Amino acid sequence: MIASKILIVEDDQTLLDVLKYNFVKDGHEVLTAVDGIRALELARHEKPDLIILDIMLPGLSGLDVCRILRKEVTTPVLMLTARVEEIDKIVGLELGADDYMTKPFSLRELLARVRALLRRTETMKQEISPADREVPPAVGVAGLTVDFARHLVSIDGSSLNLSPKEFGLLAFLIQNRGRVFSRDNLLEKVWGYDYAGDTRTVDVHVRWLRQKIETDPSKPQRLLTVRGIGYKFEG
Repeated sequence: MIASKILIVEDDQTLLDVLKYNFVKDGHEVLTAVDGIRALELARHEKPDLIILDIMLPGLSGLDVCRILRKEVTTPVLMLTARVEEIDKIVGLELGADDYMTKPFSLRELLARVRALLRRTETMKQEISPADREVPPAVGVAGLTVDFARHLVSIDGSSLNLSPKEFGLLAFLIQNRGRVFSRDNLLEKVWGYDYAGDTRTVDVHVRWLRQKIETDPSKPQRLLTVRGIGYKFEG
């Protein structure tokens, strides 16, 4: 188990207490906030390893908090909401959330998803060794330069700001360029073996990634859709 610092942002005090109790019991250090302004303060000063963020917050919504944080940090974000509209989920993911759960949810499933996110983040950190820093392994493909050690991507010399999941998805597809992967395959390989999300998560991240690496996202030349199967990277 990965013991990490987790920030939980939830204005329902009863739920907040339950979540804090269970994550502390699971071995984590837990920070809490009941509004968006305090959430930003804690995220900036305490630098948590993961943020559990409710959408409906007083003052500053969880969507606004996520939008601001994504311009500053790459900390994994799991969003919570009591609303069931599909648009909430899509907007949350497009703003940079790594995962999404609708209330009421299974506490066991929430713990599992958090563990998967933390494990994936830890794996990415461990891939960067001192030797990697001295001679970072990088590849140039289809106009993109991907530095796997530093988790940096540039296109025609200009750096791109990618979230951890965007980088993970791009890196995986580039390392396996030419091969087609189903959405389920990508959920397993990029999001983690016990990831319990749905395949729309992959579609949203692909669309968001295309906006950053394609000249015309509506007519992609690098990250391609293979109808009825999934996605592949050409280059």
